[in-house]
Amino acid sequence: MKREHDLFINLLFLVVVLLMQVGEGQSTATDVKVGIVDDVGMPYSNMTLFCINMSLSDFYSSHPETRTRLVTTIVDSKNDVVIAAAAALDLITNHDVTAIIGPWISMQAKFRIEIGQKTQVPIVSYSATSPFLASIRSQYFFRATYDDSSQVHAIKAIIKLFGWREVVPVYVDNTFGEGIMPHLTDALQEINVRIPYRTVISPNATDDDSTH
Repeated sequence: MKREHDLFINLLFLVVVLLMQVGEGQSTATDVKVGIVDDVGMPYSNMTLFCINMSLSDFYSSHPETRTRLVTTIVDSKNDVVIAAAAALDLITNHDVTAIIGPWISMQAKFRIEIGQKTQVPIVSYSATSPFLASIRSQYFFRATYDDSSQVHAIKAIIKLFGWREVVPVYVDNTFGEGIMPHLTDALQEINVRIPYRTVISPNATDDDSTH
C-alpha cells in the first residue's frame, strides 16, 4: 500500500507540473501529445491510468482558463523490455509525442532512456528506481521518485541499533539487487559491519528453492 500511495502522489504531481509548464504563455488552444507506456491489464497499470485521468480532470476543473490540453496515447509494453522499447519508439515516430511517461520497471527504463537521448524526447519515470539509471547521463531522463539506494540508510540504522557486527545480505538477482548492493556495502562499512558472504536468489526461484 505504501508503494501504491507514493505512486499516486508522484503521478498527481508529475501531471500537474507538466500541464503548468506547457501552459505558460499560451494564448490559443493547443494540444500537447504525451505518450504513456504501461503494462496494460496489470494492477499497478490500472492505478497508473486512474491517477493520470483523475489528475487531468482535477487540473482542468480548477484551471478552466488553461489553453493547453494534454492528449495522452497509451501503448501496451506487455511487461516485456523489448516491447516496451519498441512501444516508446512507435510513440515518437508515429504519434509525434512531446514526452513519454513511464516505465514501471528499471530495465524498461534503461532502453527507453537511450531512445529518448537519440530522439531528444523527454522520458519521465515515476517508478524506475534502480540506482544504475542515475549513471546514465541523459538530459532527457527525469526520475520522479527516489532510487533504491535511499533505503540503505534505514537498513544501516536498524543494524546499528541491534549492534550486529556481521550481516548476510539475501537479495534477488535483478536490477534492484545489483543496484542496491554497492550502496549497502558502503553504508555498512561506515559502521564497521562485515559482510562474510551474500546469498543471491534467482528471480525465477520457487518456494522449494528457497528452502535449500
